[in-house]
Amino acid sequence: MSLAGLTLISHALCPYVQRAAIVLAEKGRPFARREVDLAAKPAWFLAVSPLGKTPVLLVGDTPVFESAVICEYLDETVAPALHPADALQRARQRGWMEFGSQLLNGIAAFYNAPDEAALAACATRLRQGFVRLEAELDPAGPFFAGPAFGLVDAVFAPVFRYFEVFDTIGDFGVLGGLPRVAAWRLALAQRPSVRDAVAADYPQRLRAFVRQRDSALARRLAVPVA
Repeated sequence: MSLAGLTLISHALCPYVQRAAIVLAEKGRPFARREVDLAAKPAWFLAVSPLGKTPVLLVGDTPVFESAVICEYLDETVAPALHPADALQRARQRGWMEFGSQLLNGIAAFYNAPDEAALAACATRLRQGFVRLEAELDPAGPFFAGPAFGLVDAVFAPVFRYFEVFDTIGDFGVLGGLPRVAAWRLALAQRPSVRDAVAADYPQRLRAFVRQRDSALARRLAVPVA
């Protein structure tokens, strides 16, 4: 199906924007990006984003909001399909996509944890989530369900990207000793659609964002590296 011009309304650090950008790239669809300051939301943005969140995909003049809806819309309208053909497998992967959203909530709790005890507790909860994933991943890899990249992989790629920065701050014991997860993380990081979903200065922006928090992780960042 031929779509009208596409504009992805974005925020530089939003993991949900990354999902949409990854799917657009996997579909080979050219699109424009328009950045928005979520700390000072302009009227034009609120007019197209009823929830006041990114991403929003403008299909011509028609806004589609919420990342899951955007990704499903693109998968329904632009080949190749990234969801499996089997309805049960689609349902299973949609469930794990929601699991990925819950991990993002856990990551937000992690970088906002007010003290070291809370930080350790958040790390433990994140670890439990990745242990569950280790058992669910197709052992043949390299992606969630085997050799084919799917929408579920687009959801988890931004999750792993956080750890590219977190791993430079300390060893929090979240991802170690999980070989399937490690192989999946590497395969996603090497995927062009994933790599290009953010700007080159994403790590610096994320570190600056963390430093602004009143959190244990921010205080760790403030300590000079010996």
